[in-house]
Amino acid sequence: LFLPSFQDLFGVSMVVPLMNLHIKSLGASHTVAGIIGSLYGVMQLFSSTFVGCWSDVVGRRYSLLACILLSALGYFLLGASTTVFLFAISRVSVGIFKHTLSISKALLSDLVSERDRPLVMGRFNAASSVGFILGPVVGGYLAEFEGGFYRTSFICASIFLLNGGLVCMLPWSEENTGNRKHYQDKGTNSFSAKSSHDVHLTSGTSRAVTNSSFFQSPWIQVATMLKKIKGIACSNLWDVFLVRFLMSVAILLYYSNFTLALEERFGVKPLFAGYLISYSSALGVLAGCLLGPITRLYQHNTYRLLLHSSTFTCVLILLYASALSMWMVILSSTFLAFSTTIGRTCILDLELTVGGSEASGTLLGVGQSVTSVGRIIAPLLSGIAQEFSPCGPPSLAVGLALVAIVIMNANKQKYCSHGSVKLKN
Repeated sequence: LFLPSFQDLFGVSMVVPLMNLHIKSLGASHTVAGIIGSLYGVMQLFSSTFVGCWSDVVGRRYSLLACILLSALGYFLLGASTTVFLFAISRVSVGIFKHTLSISKALLSDLVSERDRPLVMGRFNAASSVGFILGPVVGGYLAEFEGGFYRTSFICASIFLLNGGLVCMLPWSEENTGNRKHYQDKGTNSFSAKSSHDVHLTSGTSRAVTNSSFFQSPWIQVATMLKKIKGIACSNLWDVFLVRFLMSVAILLYYSNFTLALEERFGVKPLFAGYLISYSSALGVLAGCLLGPITRLYQHNTYRLLLHSSTFTCVLILLYASALSMWMVILSSTFLAFSTTIGRTCILDLELTVGGSEASGTLLGVGQSVTSVGRIIAPLLSGIAQEFSPCGPPSLAVGLALVAIVIMNANKQKYCSHGSVKLKN
């Protein structure tokens, strides 16, 4: 699963930096290019929850394989796009079905214990980040050749097909491994059962879903999906998703005008800002590999680790917003790479711990939709804040992060009660 995730982001990151240049070469105006560029985010917003829930209904293997193959089709269509219309259709297709990383994370949560989940998720994110670091370099090299964009798109589609073959060869069985740890812990984990009883599935139901739901009528599958989504909506997970939303917007605001702000504040060229972002990404990979020792240091208390990492992120963004020299910016960027990586993994683990991993696909899908809303709102907030100052977006990010920290403190008893159960398991 780590290898497909690396290949996934490696292939995608080869193509994404080249898309704006390609669509303009097709004759699209800046406005049309912007609208088409937003299609992917909009499609992700509406499809994340449903595809994640579908993976709970039909099983991880079927849903993951379907998403990989349909994403490959989308990138093949992108590579064949000679008109703006074909380009837009390809982005819609990829936006709807490219949820391979979310389903892979749901599968990992099924296969590992709660105690090991932050460590495994951290390594998974690290493997994905390595692909994101290397992909633009290879894509930029290929773009130097004639027809470079088309060649890069076809290579990306071929990587997805290779991933489909790897998924078919994975040596695991959902009937034997899917959610088995959660059924064993069901008697001891009373808090989780109480807080999300509409979300959890019984062992017998899950086995039936794994074995037969893929072959059921589409109407039955849709009805089951809507029931599971209603269970999530009626559960008391609003605070977890709100914290995820606020921290996502805060981090997006930090990066939204990073290059422009450094140029206006310190006269730094965009090339140096790019190097600084790559440096932070590389440190994020290291942070993912260090999650194991860090979670052991915190005695696997996800809530406390999330609270501390979020507080650290807030302080570091404030340091960046008030920086008087580039050295302070480099210092804040260095430690932000660690705090944001840890926080991203911890909020995902908290969602699965409080919500119940039997519906992990649905939970991760809702979480992805929440992040997509943040991606839509953050540019608007950033534009408004920049009207006042280049430091406006990060200053606003500090305020949102503080609100998230207050929400986490207000629900401390709930999270700590669940954390104490987790430590006993």
